Amino acid sequence: MLFNSIEFAIFLPIVFFLYWLCATRNLRLQNILIVVSSYVFYGWWDWRFLSLIFLSTLEDYLVALKIQNTSDERKRKMWLFVSIIFNLGILGVFKYYNFFIDNFSNAFLLLGTSPNISSLNIILPIGISFYTFQTMSYTIDVYKRKVKTTRDFIAFAAFVSFFPLLVAGPIERATNMLRQFLSKRTFDYEKAVNGMRQILWGLFKKIVIADNCAVYVSYVFGNHQDLHGSTLLIGAIFFAFQIYCDFSGYSDIAIGTARLFGFDAMRNFHFPYFSRDIAEFWRRWHISLTTWFRDYVYIPLGGSRVSKAKVIRNTFIIFLVSGFWHGANWTFVAWGAFHAALFLPLTLLNKNRKYTDNVADGKLLPSIKETFQMSVTFLLVLIGWVFFRAESIWQAFLYLGGMCDRSVFSISLLYNKMDAMTIMIFIAFMMIVEWFGRENQFGLEKLGITWKPIYRYSIYYVIVFFILFWGGSEQEFIYFQF
Repeated sequence: MLFNSIEFAIFLPIVFFLYWLCATRNLRLQNILIVVSSYVFYGWWDWRFLSLIFLSTLEDYLVALKIQNTSDERKRKMWLFVSIIFNLGILGVFKYYNFFIDNFSNAFLLLGTSPNISSLNIILPIGISFYTFQTMSYTIDVYKRKVKTTRDFIAFAAFVSFFPLLVAGPIERATNMLRQFLSKRTFDYEKAVNGMRQILWGLFKKIVIADNCAVYVSYVFGNHQDLHGSTLLIGAIFFAFQIYCDFSGYSDIAIGTARLFGFDAMRNFHFPYFSRDIAEFWRRWHISLTTWFRDYVYIPLGGSRVSKAKVIRNTFIIFLVSGFWHGANWTFVAWGAFHAALFLPLTLLNKNRKYTDNVADGKLLPSIKETFQMSVTFLLVLIGWVFFRAESIWQAFLYLGGMCDRSVFSISLLYNKMDAMTIMIFIAFMMIVEWFGRENQFGLEKLGITWKPIYRYSIYYVIVFFILFWGGSEQEFIYFQF
């Protein structure tokens, strides 16, 4: 079920009504309702994969109890490995098996032999990388004694399957979200209103910007060899805003929806295109995933408190793994390697924590230096997005080569220029709103909050009008495939 679908527009009010009016006095009943609703939400796509969620939930619930109930360090470590192998095994079969088999077969073809190994004709379950990482982090935290296990299986199942966060995150931790499922929740009107504002802003970014950009991006990347450099540049820029508005839009809807049910989910985006260097970009982009890899991969490897050689190793590992997490294609690995190469000098020079505040903090506009820094950072990120979007590494290099052609200074030949100009206006509107709201959790959070209701609601109605009349064709969220 998509957030931007009629089905979800019917589903959400029904669940909201049952949750607060029928189950408000019974915590266990609330959690049961969340589990049932979440399984309906996910099963709407394909009910057969509900068994995977249940198995992942049950396995990590039982393994965590085994870890908690023994003081023998060897047994604790053994059960932790069971959890890790189980979760990574699920990912390996459904997401990476065919990738490794195909590359293994191609390697042997170069040697003149052809191994008789069959690939699997299986569908990649949506959200599998998100909920497996979420349950795996629970057992790791129990092993590290950062969190105590719960014997309430229903609460744990609700934590794993909570429908707003189920298919594309944020990837929550038990230290934040599980404890909320174990605590009594009461309706908070202000929190619900704030959640509705965030949902509205997320829908605008997804439906008006991302879905409209998708049409041009598909055309440009599909015909890149026949287009001018200026058109390729615009196509790359449109993809940069497509993936940002698509994924951050999903996160806004997810976090806002969670807030309707009394939950505070972690922030997943912090206006990443206002970053002054690559390190700051990665503190602001897909925060739940970057912090997951930091806490469970980078720091256990020694982080940056080791020799320079190991710092280089750890940096490349974290970015290559992050790239591979996004999909079974060498383009994602190249994307991760590219960002590792950009990030590494900042780490080695101890400048990766240089910018931890908001750009132009307390000022109306950025300085010339800050504007230049943001522009350079965006350009570097843009190059990386070409690898991310391309079908192959070779196509990415061809695309980038076309962007570097002298025709980049010519007039763009995008078809239907009026629609393209409209999209640019919407992107500019979105960036202005987020610039003035950059100190808040999301762009629309406090915009007009002190104005008279007639003016404040006029903004909301205008955004609703944009969604209804300029929304692109309904498309799945990009991160569903990851």
